[in-house]
Amino acid sequence: MRLPSFLFVLMLATIAAVHADNSRVDVGAAVVDGSIRNFYLAIGEYYRVPEREVVVIRARHIPHQEVPVVLYIAQKSHVDPGVIIDLRLREKSWMEISLQFGLGPEIYYVPLREVSGPPYGNAYGHYKHTPKHQWKNIELDDDEVVNLVNLRFISGYYKYAPDAVVRMRSGGKDFVVINEDIRRAKAKFRDARRGNERGDDGDHKDKEGHKNRKSRGDD
Repeated sequence: MRLPSFLFVLMLATIAAVHADNSRVDVGAAVVDGSIRNFYLAIGEYYRVPEREVVVIRARHIPHQEVPVVLYIAQKSHVDPGVIIDLRLREKSWMEISLQFGLGPEIYYVPLREVSGPPYGNAYGHYKHTPKHQWKNIELDDDEVVNLVNLRFISGYYKYAPDAVVRMRSGGKDFVVINEDIRRAKAKFRDARRGNERGDDGDHKDKEGHKNRKSRGDD
């Protein structure tokens, strides 16, 4: 269940007060930067975890774009996110953590029409040139895992074409910005559709698309 805005801000402020200075600055920025909060909200809704849990993960020095990785591995391995965070803070790579729970590189694959160049080209080159039954032998670095998990999360949450997300990422945008761009585009589309359903002058339309003025007494 989503926390009211003032509780969310209060929680961020509380976490900021009890953590190190670098954590205070970063978490505090989330209060000001609405795009970061929207990113957290989307993560919480997609992975079906309370918003406060997303904030707590970030407060443990997990970078914004790695929070989805924590939740993805935790859900796939059926362990508490805190276990994943502890392993990560011991400087284990994301692949080492995955393999510890019997999760191979195949869990990170997202089907795409075509991809080349950074930051996805190298990882998809591995998948393309390795027989599927040997994908367990593929080695992904941390950046590749982060890019693939966020690709899955954002395209899945917004029902947005993965190839379009890849193009945005290849253009240099980070996932907080990508999330905000898609969120705004989706909101704009919904508003436009509602406007079309009402009609340009605010009249509602019936199922055949004819304007209905009865509610305004314009018989």
